[in-house]
Amino acid sequence: MKIAVLGAGNMGSALLGGILKAGVVAVGDARATTFSEARAAEVRSRLGVSVTAGGNAAAAAGADIVVLAVKPGTVPKVVKEIRDVLNEGQILISLAAMLPIRAIEDAAQCRMPVFRAMPNIPVVVEEGAIGICHNALATLEHRAQVESIFRAVGVTAFVDEEQMDAVTALSGSGPAYIYMVIEAMMAAGVKMGLSREISLRLSEQTVLGAAKHARESGLHPAILRDQVITPGGTTIAAIHELERHGLRSMLISAIETATIHAGKRTDVLLAEIERQKHT
Repeated sequence: MKIAVLGAGNMGSALLGGILKAGVVAVGDARATTFSEARAAEVRSRLGVSVTAGGNAAAAAGADIVVLAVKPGTVPKVVKEIRDVLNEGQILISLAAMLPIRAIEDAAQCRMPVFRAMPNIPVVVEEGAIGICHNALATLEHRAQVESIFRAVGVTAFVDEEQMDAVTALSGSGPAYIYMVIEAMMAAGVKMGLSREISLRLSEQTVLGAAKHARESGLHPAILRDQVITPGGTTIAAIHELERHGLRSMLISAIETATIHAGKRTDVLLAEIERQKHT
């Protein structure tokens, strides 16, 4: 399998590094492009693959899978650059949040399987959460190929495209919510007399350990929470405070708001792409 990653920024290079490390693709079968020669040299040095500044069409030609790892507004432009070398036997994957598949198909003008993925920032440490959808031309074999790529950097979930705004709000933006939780826990530790270093270390590990326990146990989070609680203990006193201040309601409302906002941003993005067609 040959892969071309167009736009080896933080997300693109993290994905490329993950699939190379997992052996999904051999070094000699991977190509990438970047916005500058300095960045290309850095990625070449770190990953050992062929990387060029520009040259998207040359990189995409002959690749089995072409990954679009550029900003949403740039995707149509890049797809137009490469559409003369695209063919029905390739798979096109977009990492651009909010850009619908139909906009990519319109730019490509090629009957080919198109996937849209929403990875989050923890892919850089191979612990990402990736929501994926695809068009009607994608087969089970195509899905398996795409899943093998993203499983190298995290956990995958296939959803219908209309659910991608919710994925963006939940797991795409989700790390920011968790960073705030870690920051707050650290501040609380400092308030109670712990050093910043110790408070941060314990907060980070608490979040990491709880997430790992939840995933590996397979139990509902409420069950795991109750396992920590003892009658009249410190945990139930703290949980009472969290419930009193509406922690769950705030998170639910935040994700609902982010989902709605994602949909609005899609509308704005599509309107801008349509405007550019006529200028």
